[in-house]
Amino acid sequence: MSEAKSKPRSVDGARSREAQTPRQEKSSEEKASTAEAASEVVGEAAPPPEAVEPDPQLTPEEAERARKKYLLRRFWISARGYWSRRGDSFAWPLTIGLLILICVNVGFQYGINVWNRAIFDAIEQRNARIIYFLSAVFVPLVLGSGSLVVAQVYLRMTIQRRWRSWLTTSVIARWLANGRYYQLNLVAGDHTNPEARISEDLRIATESPVDFIAGVLNAFLSASTFIVVLWTIGGALTLPIGGSSVTIPGFLVVTAVIYAAITSTSMVVIGRHFVHLSEEKNQAEAEFRYTLTRVRENGESIALLGGEEEERSGIDKTFAYVLGQWALLTGQHMRTALVSQGSSLFAPVVPILLCAPKFLEGSMTLGQVMQAASAFAIVQGAFGWLVDNYPRLAGWNASARRIASLMMSLDGLERAEQSDTLGRIQHGETEDGAMLSLNNLSVSLDDGTGVVKETEVEIEPGERVLVSGESGTGKSTLVRAVAGLWPWGGGSVDFHADSRLFMLPQRPYVPIGTLRRAVAYPAPADNWTIAEINVALDKVGLDYLKGKIEEDAPWDQILSGGEKQRLAFARLLLHSPDIIVLDEATSALDEKSQDKMMETVIHELPDVTIISVAHRAELEAYHSRKITLERREGGAILVSDIDLVSRKGRRNLLARALWGTGAPIEKPHELE
Repeated sequence: MSEAKSKPRSVDGARSREAQTPRQEKSSEEKASTAEAASEVVGEAAPPPEAVEPDPQLTPEEAERARKKYLLRRFWISARGYWSRRGDSFAWPLTIGLLILICVNVGFQYGINVWNRAIFDAIEQRNARIIYFLSAVFVPLVLGSGSLVVAQVYLRMTIQRRWRSWLTTSVIARWLANGRYYQLNLVAGDHTNPEARISEDLRIATESPVDFIAGVLNAFLSASTFIVVLWTIGGALTLPIGGSSVTIPGFLVVTAVIYAAITSTSMVVIGRHFVHLSEEKNQAEAEFRYTLTRVRENGESIALLGGEEEERSGIDKTFAYVLGQWALLTGQHMRTALVSQGSSLFAPVVPILLCAPKFLEGSMTLGQVMQAASAFAIVQGAFGWLVDNYPRLAGWNASARRIASLMMSLDGLERAEQSDTLGRIQHGETEDGAMLSLNNLSVSLDDGTGVVKETEVEIEPGERVLVSGESGTGKSTLVRAVAGLWPWGGGSVDFHADSRLFMLPQRPYVPIGTLRRAVAYPAPADNWTIAEINVALDKVGLDYLKGKIEEDAPWDQILSGGEKQRLAFARLLLHSPDIIVLDEATSALDEKSQDKMMETVIHELPDVTIISVAHRAELEAYHSRKITLERREGGAILVSDIDLVSRKGRRNLLARALWGTGAPIEKPHELE
């Protein structure tokens, strides 16, 4: 298998570089399908906006309101990019097409309204010829209106689908870039359960605005059109009061406006807590899903410890909170449903009662009464749009804020990558032939707290270095900085040009799918033949799984901890990297199996450079050097760098410094 080399990348728990080998050719149908899908899923994000700091003079309540207001603005900063130059080329044609269809459909509504007046006038006059003619006209009116509605649905849902696709891929690209999905676990902020925000909240956040804008435009055009109809048909209403009379011009319009104002105001007052309750319910649902996911992912440990009752208690508590928020939201829905249902029952009756006096005195025909009733219902429906959609508006508000919170956390990480305020570890290439060089490397937390102080280490090609030290000295943090996962600190990590790095964490990741995919990960499963994968499994002692190589099963749950670590070593043999970082990668293996794994790696990859983090003293036998970290105030420091086996050649190692302490470096010695 031939692989094109690239700059160092880490695999299995960090940023990964797929092995680059020829892929099987796809069929023309698959290519066409892929190309069509790709046209809808490419999202290019705009640079993050400038950080907005709250006014220190605001009270906590005012600051929270300001934060929520900004969250909606932050959502639109990214979401509106769909209609920009870097957005979807179909965005504006689809949007303009939808707006045109809405306008034309309002025209058809007016035509049906006029038809309604004509048919009832014909019935009142018992004019059979006109009735038959209008019956024939009604069919194309209905077909035209129905076709327009169907076309509207297609365009509306296409915009929603493509907008969601564009924004989702944009957010996911930012989330996965530079290990931010991992770094979010290390920084503070409102970004818990990002998977729920991306999958569910982003869907709602992109679906609802399209419905709202289409609904508002349709309501505005309908109200404008049929208010004119009501004004024309209804005319003025004269009411005798005492010995005089009062004339109300456009009384049907006035009544419609007053009626809509009452219902809409009632809805706003009754549903004023909708947004807050929707936010709380969405967050509760996300926490409940996360709790269940944690139980599934850690099922073996829970089962072995017998923790079912404790987990049940935690699940019940989380679910009880969901039900409590649901109950509060149910009360809001009940009150708004009362207003909505009452409005829908009264709306058709009110105009008939208002027009009845004019009809009885003969100044209004039956057709005009029915046309007025139809127009009044349409106007009322337009004015009552808020009544019917307030719950959805509240749900969108909550979802948009949740996805915006995730965006803001990603903004912070992205700004930190580009800023000099918080130190960043640099990555480059070595200049003197060394495989890996740590130059004045410091590792810190995102708040600046030191973990490891200025470190100077140079590792030659083929060296096998063991990093030791007490728990909590920052060994794993150091290797993550080497792998490029940990960004905060100072100094640089330089690699030999075109070298490739492969990292084996203590808990190897096993993806969903076949065992073949799990072994080949992160490269495509078909980069190696089944025979090659079987050979790798045989070398790490998993030969009994060779018959299940194409079996699609939950391997993450089926394999034991030791089997997962063996599988990770099989990946290592397939990828054949230049640098290996082992972070307690044999902790689940017994001593004999551990020796077998290390002997296999050294035999199969004799020129590979190894950096190991481990506590077992037995592993010293498989390494040529040992460096020791010791915890000190302000961060761990390197206190010794010794040879474990005799080596030839130059070593430009820590001879330059032992940082900040003045303590001498231990002299190299040999183990016979």
